[in-house]
Order: sequence, then C-alpha cells, then structure tokens
Amino acid sequence: MPRFIRYAERGRITSGAGDIKQVIILRKDLNMGVGKMVAQGAHASLMSFLYVKTQYPDITNEWLSKGETKIVLKINSEEEFESIKSALKISKIPYKVVKDAGQTQVPPGSETAIGIGPYYSDDIDNVTKKLKLL
Repeated sequence: MPRFIRYAERGRITSGAGDIKQVIILRKDLNMGVGKMVAQGAHASLMSFLYVKTQYPDITNEWLSKGETKIVLKINSEEEFESIKSALKISKIPYKVVKDAGQTQVPPGSETAIGIGPYYSDDIDNVTKKLKLL
C-alpha cells in the first residue's frame, strides 16, 4: 500500500511524498548564549524525534537511513514563535516545544525552541519557509 494512503487512513494530513527532514527553531529574542542555544536545540531535536517515532515509525526509520537531515532556523520574537506553533497545530505536522527549567539564562517555563519532525520536507516548508537560517 502506498505510504500516503496509510497515513491518510490514520487521519493524518500529509503529502506523503518527498524528502524527510527535521527542523529546529530557536528563539533569538531570549538572548541565550551559544552553549544554551545548542542545548535547547538538542532538547528540541530529541523530544520531537521520540514523539514522531511513536506516531510515524516508517518516517523515522526512513529519516535515520538517509542521513538524518536537520535544519536550524531562528525566530526573533515570542509573537513569531506563537504564530509558528499555531500553524504547526493546524497543519498536524508533528512537533514538540522545549520549556526551559529556568536554572541558568532564562526564566522558568520559557519556551526556547521547537523541534519539528522528522517529517516531509514540503509540508514543513509550508510552515517555515519565511524563517531564516540560524
């Protein structure tokens, strides 16, 4: 059975075709140091991967077998961050948000990063195409 039909039967919205990637979005407005941003990006990547693995094991297996493409983008305000989260929720693209414990550079509960996918590149690009590389 073609991949896109299987996902449609599960009630998921996807193009079901194309390359697979993971996108990490980091908030620049929080003025995190480089090490803090790297840590938050790592949290976002792992959290999102583990979530997608439970929902779409075929997608994660394909992504793992093809080099684990990751793209890191930046966002410059909380408003932009909220807008991206809303668009992801509507699109049904799998994602996870990192909320910091607040022990170092940002207040407790600050949303510092979003991990998207791994998922179909075209679908992710529909939401993130206006964002810039970090």
